[in-house]
Amino acid sequence: MSAERALPTFDELPKFKDFAGCAWEVWGKDDQLGTVNLLTDELVKEASKEIKTGKAIGLNWPINFPAKPAFHRKPPTHEIIAFPEFGAVNDDILHINTQSGTQWDGLKHFGLLHHGLFYQGTPADFFKRGNLNVTNPTDVDPELIKYGIHNWAQHGICGRGVLLDLVKYYTEAQGKLPYDPFTSHPIPLADILDCAKKQGVTFRRGDILILRVGFMLRFNGATEEERTGLSEKPETFAGIEQTEDMKRFLWDNHFAAVASDQPALERWPPPEGVAHLHSTLLGLWGMPIGEFFDLEALSKHCAETGRYTFFFSSWPLNVLGGVASPPNAAAYF
Repeated sequence: MSAERALPTFDELPKFKDFAGCAWEVWGKDDQLGTVNLLTDELVKEASKEIKTGKAIGLNWPINFPAKPAFHRKPPTHEIIAFPEFGAVNDDILHINTQSGTQWDGLKHFGLLHHGLFYQGTPADFFKRGNLNVTNPTDVDPELIKYGIHNWAQHGICGRGVLLDLVKYYTEAQGKLPYDPFTSHPIPLADILDCAKKQGVTFRRGDILILRVGFMLRFNGATEEERTGLSEKPETFAGIEQTEDMKRFLWDNHFAAVASDQPALERWPPPEGVAHLHSTLLGLWGMPIGEFFDLEALSKHCAETGRYTFFFSSWPLNVLGGVASPPNAAAYF
């Protein structure tokens, strides 16, 4: 592998007003990939060496779930249409909010809230709302679709995946999860580091970090009343803590993306007076945030084989100017 470009540490990154760690200059002012820039051809080629048996595991919850999404999002609908005049032909129509289930949050999703800015300091009013009306593939206005999910879709989010199974880590040590994934509970950096140590995992530049925190396990074992209740009350979810040390860990390891099985990745809501981690990851770094990843089959295979690294592949929907997307993600062993 050729020499890698040196990157600044978190503490070397400039501040932006009340935020530490602004990476707007790292990839250049015209950048629309963020940390996906780390997924070079050479890195992907090296990561492909993780494929030894050919075993493949999908990481996508069926797009039908949750039937009653949180955050006031529209439920998915799926309609099958028959054409009896042709004897044996069907179509189907799918309506989804791209963030109701398994998803990547894109650069247009979440910014620096009280500054009204998105990645690269883009003002919130820069983005057109409503129907983008892109009809001519040979004449697309680049400003209309700027920072859209299509940039990641056309590049791919592929590289070495690393699973940290915090559910296994906690239950082996304590007999059960010390928190309810449906409640606002912070996962401290110390536990993430200890989990990695116990799994024998070391990180590489450009890794896709995947955290199993317990939402899917909890949801699958919940009553229908509990599941429905998630969409009818203020959202509270377990997730990683919003500390400067957590940011330093995520940046200094130079992860290309981070995902979990939780609905918000970070503890939700943040403590009073603490900024959302989304603002730093998406707004300052351009780092993809994956949520609602279905990690149950993956965690089982990792535990059985003792392998917690794999080749990770994700090809989001190629929606010009899109805000977010189902990941179409898989792990290969």
